[in-house]
Amino acid sequence: MQIESLKVFCDLAETKSFTKAAQINGVTQSAVSQQISSLERLFKALLIERSKKKFRLTREGDVLYDHSKQVIATYDALHSKLQEIKEIISGTIRIATIYSIGLHDLPPYLKKFLKSYPTVNVHVEYRRANQVYEEVLGNVVDLGLVAYPARDSKLDIVPLRKDPLVLICHPQHPLAKHKSIRLKALNGQKFISFEPDIPTRKALDKLLKEYSVRVQTVMEFDNIETVKRAVEIDAGIAIVPQGTVVQEVTKQSLAQVTLEDGEFYRPLAALYKKNKVLSPAMKQFLAVLKGEK
Repeated sequence: MQIESLKVFCDLAETKSFTKAAQINGVTQSAVSQQISSLERLFKALLIERSKKKFRLTREGDVLYDHSKQVIATYDALHSKLQEIKEIISGTIRIATIYSIGLHDLPPYLKKFLKSYPTVNVHVEYRRANQVYEEVLGNVVDLGLVAYPARDSKLDIVPLRKDPLVLICHPQHPLAKHKSIRLKALNGQKFISFEPDIPTRKALDKLLKEYSVRVQTVMEFDNIETVKRAVEIDAGIAIVPQGTVVQEVTKQSLAQVTLEDGEFYRPLAALYKKNKVLSPAMKQFLAVLKGEK
């Protein structure tokens, strides 16, 4: 029996998906099935109740899962310690990130990290916020990058930087002539927003409500790039993280206006599954993200 087989079993138990377990381990679904069957023959026990409608571990499967997690954690800690002793920084880091962070915040940190550690393979996937949490908890990825991090007892959250929020509008929009405005000036304005389930949208709704501002939401999108394109055609105004509009403001396809009422920020964070053994590569990558390197 190999530790790899136990890891495949644990990934399958956590994701409840042969497809995802195969994806995590870089093998085929057939290989996942074969390794599970091999474990069942070895322990002479049915580990999974196979049903088209529901995935569930048997009692024996639950016991194997609990003990396998301990074996894998011990093995990962051993491997990580040996790498640290040898000062080896290599391997693969799997990252899931929301679009805005992946497109605007991550690239310079990734460039700096890969310049220092060229033997590390960093695989980045773009996801909606809820999918980032799901993939981190399901061990599909090692690290998640989100805005407005939600507390979860199963996650460790590493605060990163805070991105100032600014108003953007078309350069010919009446608000564009102001360097700064009060939030109350947004009353009645056509507003380009994010979809309701996106954390930034929830934060902006709370902010506008706090200042008794009512806008006219005319469009809703699931990513920052589409929001910016809508503002560029003068479909409405929007409040976005400053770091996401640097190029457009420079090219003058968008106007940026400061909000006077206070310092409003979008907090960014990295997250990983609690009790996860961080490889030397992950430790160094987090240090770069935190600005410690």
